[in-house]
Amino acid sequence: MNIQTVCILGGTGFVGRWLSSHLVEQGYKVRVLTRHWQRHRDLLVLPGLRLMETDVYDPAQLAAQFNGCQSVINLIGILNEKGRNGHGFRQVHADLPEKVAQICLDTGIKRLLHMSALNADANQGASYYLRSKGEGENRVLALARQGLEVTIFQPSVIFGPGDSFFNRFGSLLKLSPFIFPLACPEARLTPVYVGDVARAFARALSDKEDFSQSYELCGPKIYTLKQLVEYTAKVLELKRRVIGLSDKLSRIQASIFEYVPGKPFSKDNYASLQVPSICHRNGLHELGIEPTAIDAIVPGYLGQVSQRSQYLELRRHAQR
Repeated sequence: MNIQTVCILGGTGFVGRWLSSHLVEQGYKVRVLTRHWQRHRDLLVLPGLRLMETDVYDPAQLAAQFNGCQSVINLIGILNEKGRNGHGFRQVHADLPEKVAQICLDTGIKRLLHMSALNADANQGASYYLRSKGEGENRVLALARQGLEVTIFQPSVIFGPGDSFFNRFGSLLKLSPFIFPLACPEARLTPVYVGDVARAFARALSDKEDFSQSYELCGPKIYTLKQLVEYTAKVLELKRRVIGLSDKLSRIQASIFEYVPGKPFSKDNYASLQVPSICHRNGLHELGIEPTAIDAIVPGYLGQVSQRSQYLELRRHAQR
């Protein structure tokens, strides 16, 4: 299969920007779909990238944008929904992927790369988030039986310039007094670098034999959430004492914070953190990619990310 043009849903997000930059660097033409073209025009510094204003939930608009592409990548996902019954998660993580896969089949596109999550399971997932991710995988793979070539990626928490993990905790630590109460302190995570995730997608895209597979994506080391927050404070040179909350207090914090604007922490987030976000088999190794340690990346950007710095990073990747 000769893939020249790739259509990306979610291409204006954190992972999408890195992936778009990497694919352009590899010589692909990239079509990024967005509801608001003006908000993301900084992406146009990348040669070969086109921003297309599109409602991704409209099948007719999707079909029109898929025309002329040889592959589609779906990165769209949410960490929290507006409601509390799982409907928002299902709409984004299950209904939309099924729609994307079906339109790929209808328009003759054979190659689909889909972003899921570690521990995604439609039946036994610990949270609405993980169950909806699992349901999305099942629906996409069901359509793969009709001739669609699908590869699924299941990353742990993703970090890098512009992330919502280290940067979010960094902001909270700066605002906090000396003591920082932390819910689910013993939750285990294996943070994976966004650049490695982008390379994994690109490798799978160019591999002619890499169809109908799933890849778990993890960094090289397992941490507890408390260790990662303490590391964040250390990098920022903040004297903070991170106090791990008990399970009962963690639940209470989640119940309160999910009513705070922006939902900094919710009961569904709490449920997701009850399952270790650890790879059983790291797909980065299978794809020939050496996982990048947080020490090699985080100190260089933590607390310093701005729109300007992201713009410069895109220019660097585009070699302009």
